[in-house]
This record gives sequence, structure tokens and C-alpha cells, in this order.
Amino acid sequence: MTVLDANRPASTALRRLDELPGPRGLPWLGNIFQYEPERFHLQLEEWCREFGALFRLRAPGQQLLVVGDHELVAAILRDRPDGFGRGRKIQEIGLEMGLGPGLFGANGDPWRAQRRMVMAGFRPAHVKGYFPSMLQVAQRLRGRWQTAARARQSIDLQADLMRYTVDTIAGLAFGAEVDTLGSGDNVIQQHLDKIFPTLSRRVLAPLPVWRWWRSATDRQLEKSVVEVNVAVAEFVAQARSRLTAEPDRRVNPRNLLEAMIVAADEPESGITDAHVSGNVVTMLLAGEDTTANTLAWTIHLLWRHPAALARATEELRQIAGDPAALTLEQLARLDYVEACLHESMRLKPVAPLQPLQALHDLCVGDVQVPAGTVVISLLRRDSVSDDHLPRAEAFEPERWLTSEGELGHIASSANRISTPFGAGPRICPGRYLAMIEMKMALAVLLGGFDIAGVDTPDGNEARERLAFVVGPVGLTMRLTERVPPSP
Repeated sequence: MTVLDANRPASTALRRLDELPGPRGLPWLGNIFQYEPERFHLQLEEWCREFGALFRLRAPGQQLLVVGDHELVAAILRDRPDGFGRGRKIQEIGLEMGLGPGLFGANGDPWRAQRRMVMAGFRPAHVKGYFPSMLQVAQRLRGRWQTAARARQSIDLQADLMRYTVDTIAGLAFGAEVDTLGSGDNVIQQHLDKIFPTLSRRVLAPLPVWRWWRSATDRQLEKSVVEVNVAVAEFVAQARSRLTAEPDRRVNPRNLLEAMIVAADEPESGITDAHVSGNVVTMLLAGEDTTANTLAWTIHLLWRHPAALARATEELRQIAGDPAALTLEQLARLDYVEACLHESMRLKPVAPLQPLQALHDLCVGDVQVPAGTVVISLLRRDSVSDDHLPRAEAFEPERWLTSEGELGHIASSANRISTPFGAGPRICPGRYLAMIEMKMALAVLLGGFDIAGVDTPDGNEARERLAFVVGPVGLTMRLTERVPPSP
């Protein structure tokens, strides 16, 4: 039996799952009818405050362990893929929806084979080579916002940011020219937006109603999955054509998709065309939602903290100057802008919970966890607690700058407790790309515009909504175009 808490005294008595506290539920059915899918992460955090860092949930035929202690969470994340894997339910529902097998849902040896491919595609050198194309996408975003600013139109912030991230990841990962920023209504991004929310709802649903009765939403989802799969098939066909026309690409693949196809074509690779297609969809979904929502949260928080917004704007305009002529070197010098992103991810992580399944009998802290148990890790709980960071609920980007007095001295603590990209062997492979994407979008925004307003539907703090990832509800943005000072 593996023990995940090395600090637990050997003499400590172990507890069983059924001995843990937790919310009361119904006989046999447990807690499943208490779940509120769009705020499930908030429910778990509330229950964690009530019942402690280790508590249980009950579902028909099983008990789940919820873990809110950041040290135990880190140990769980590091114990992948051997101690913990993706839950079977997520994999089953994803395949049932028509999504191919990809890195996100893979376990064991299939995960290892795909991980090597994906990590090769996301090497910093590869991302740097694509930087000019990334800059072109950023300029399309700037042009879209210029049009809105001149027409004095409110911007649907998340929709525009998701178009931006889809265009970027499609070019980098698949070598495909996708322009959702400049297109009309029928864009792939709108189909992608339906997949993650449905996956989230079905994973938390007490009963698989969609299997017995297909609603209009279910039928629209099926249509969207077909549209996405058609687009993916076109990406794959284009990549195979390039590999045929230019055989040297098989030796030096130019993007992630080419690398995956080359690997899949190797004898006994264990990688099929289904794995290739599944990873294309995974990259589109993960690259769209996570980065776009983190940007939306950052812009919202900056607007609500004028001093931080002013400092980030000043830094960017001094270092980057013309957003149309950005360089990687300039982006690397945006220390305060990067600190704002880290602080936003600490307060508003788009993935605040991580459900995994124990692959063998083990212990988490002082709790015995039988093989097959679902363990839900809460990634935000300690990072917003004053027990671990001073003024933990405040937006203070300075805490990430090691040169800024008291806050700077705790930068290492914040970095240790806040893990928005995960940790261990399955840490997000696209984190380097995501940071560049987000800095570029903020450079476009703060370098080319003044923010006239970032609005929520009710005028209050943005409400969190879980749709597999957590995004702010209904953000709109008003801009005025900046007039550069005369030379």
C-alpha cells in the first residue's frame, strides 16, 4: 500500500472512507442529487471549510474522497500515472460523445507514448519558431477590437478570446490556417464551446438521461461534434499531404500534428489514427477554454483593481511599445504583467478541481483509499487561505515579484501552493505556449487601447461557472482606441 503523506507518523491510526465526515445524503443515492453542476467546485470548497481537508462524498455503490490540503494534492498529482489515473467515467462519456481517445483521458503506456509526442511538439524552440504566426493572430484580434472600439460596441470578451486561442493553437499544433477572428457566425469555436460544458454536465449527472431521451441540446451537441470531427479530419488530411509532398518533414516535423502522424506510422508505435484525431480535439478544447478564460479573469481583475491596471499598462507601453512589433524578448521582460497572470490563476484557476481514480490500494494522509476510488483534489482551497498566504483573497500581483519587499519574500510559497497547470508527470504540456499567448493578448489590449469598462450582467463581481473549466459569466468589455503620443 502506497502512503502519500510522508509526514504522517507511523503510529497514526488509519481511517476508512466511511469513517470520514461529509455532507449528509439520501439512503443508497448518497449526495448525487445535491450536486449543482455549474458551481460544483464552490460546493466542494464550502464543504471543505465545514468538514475539513479530507472528507467523503457518497454515490450509488461508491464513496469518493475529497482532498483540500495542498501538500496532499501535490503528492497525488505527482503519483500519476502509476498511482492515479483519469476516471473511467470521463473516458466513457467522452468516447460516447464521439471524441476520440487523446492524451487527456489516456492512462498507463498509451499515455506515455502520446505524452512523448505532445511534449516534443510543445518544445519552447518549436513555439519560438511559430512566433511570427502567433503575432499575426494577435494582430487579427487587435483589428477586431479596433472595429468594435470605433463603432462603440461592447465586446463579448470570452467569445473573442476563445476565437483568438483557437486560431493560435490550430496554427501552432496543426499547421492549419484558421481565422475564426475574421469569420462570420459559423465558426469551429462555436462548436467547441458546446463540448466541454456537456462533458461536465454528464459527468456530474445523477442519471444518464441523454441515453434514454435526446433533447434539442443533445442533438445540437451531436451536430457540433460532427462539425469538429470534420474539421479535424481536414487538419489530418492537410498534414498528410504536406508529409507526402515534402518527405523531409518526416525527419523534422514542423508541428505537433505532423509529429503525431510520423509517430503513428512507426511499426508497433501503439498509436492509431484515432489517437491522432483524439489529440487534435484535445488540443483544440484545452487550448481554447483554459487560456481564454484565464485571460478573461485577468482582464476582469485588472479592471477592478485600477492601480494594478495602471502599473501593468505602464510596464507594457514602456517595454513593448508598438503591439504590432512585439518580440519574444519584450514579452520576457513583462515581469509585472506575468505577475498579474499568476495572481489571476491563483485566485481564479480555471481548473480548481482534479478528479482522479486510485489505481491500487493506497493511503492519502491517514485515510485508506481502496483501488478504484475516485479522489477529487481541490487546487484552490489553500492558495486563498490566510493560513498559508497573507491577505490571501486580495489581488496583489506584487506577491509574485521577488524584489518587492514582504510580498516578494513569499513568492516561492505562492508558487508552491498555487498549481494552476497541475504538477508532476502530467503537468500541462502547453503551459509555455499559454503564457506567451496570454502576454500577447494583454499587449494588444493594453498597448493599443484604453479600457472604458469591463462589465458583468449585474454590475457586481463576475460569477464563476463550471463547465469543465471555470469561466466568468457574461463579461463584456468596452474599449477606446489609444492614440500614440507624438514623437
